[in-house]
Amino acid sequence: MFLSIDVGNTQTSIGLIENGEVRHRWRLKTDRDDTSDELHARLRDFLGLRNLSLGYVDAAAVASVVPILTTMWRIALEDALGETPFLVRGSRGCCMPIAMPYPEQVGADRIANAVEARDTYGAPAIVVDFGTATNIDVVDGSRRYRGGCIAPGLMLSASALFAHAAKLASAPIEVPPAAIGDTTEHAIQSGLVLGVAAQAEGLVARIKAQLAEEADDIEARTAALACPVIATGGLSRIIGTATDVFDEVDMDLTLRGIWRIWQHHHA
Repeated sequence: MFLSIDVGNTQTSIGLIENGEVRHRWRLKTDRDDTSDELHARLRDFLGLRNLSLGYVDAAAVASVVPILTTMWRIALEDALGETPFLVRGSRGCCMPIAMPYPEQVGADRIANAVEARDTYGAPAIVVDFGTATNIDVVDGSRRYRGGCIAPGLMLSASALFAHAAKLASAPIEVPPAAIGDTTEHAIQSGLVLGVAAQAEGLVARIKAQLAEEADDIEARTAALACPVIATGGLSRIIGTATDVFDEVDMDLTLRGIWRIWQHHHA
């Protein structure tokens, strides 16, 4: 089995992959103070919950946006598996041309999303990842990573709202019954949840229009306007019920993308 680890700013996702499918998955809070020994112990405990052990793991890869934890996970996996894990980076070995002036600046999770979207859903494709930030990643018709958009995530916006608006109490993060909120709670939900959904709709429409404008012929233009839009990330199921802009909600996209990049690198 293959161990896929996606270290985000707020949460870390861990997946155990067999034959390209995520068989087991876990989430933990990302803590920049974690040591390699603590990560090794947590990994062992997670596997133990499913009556598994580190002996079931043949290889591992890490996509991390937290540099100190990239190092800690590398050491932890070296200790656990006896070999250095593959580290996903935009600057090398990502099996996708990056049509940007500074590829090394692209987050490893964004590259993983783009690679898996291309290989699973085709190109062009658009991925909207709802995490600490809302990231939109674009694969163009030439199967290149083109870039995308980065915006504050839903929970980040919610935290800022509740912290700085004294009369607004926190509200459950769920889809409201209507766009016009008839209570303060519904109004907050409309602004936050439907606001993020509307943001995705607007940006996706602009991205499709740009891809179509850049297309060389009618066939490529048509493909750009009809390209699949995939939602992923912890809040994608909630946002996915608030809009029809997504063709797929794929919760395991990033974890499989990490595995896909490792597979290409070792082919």
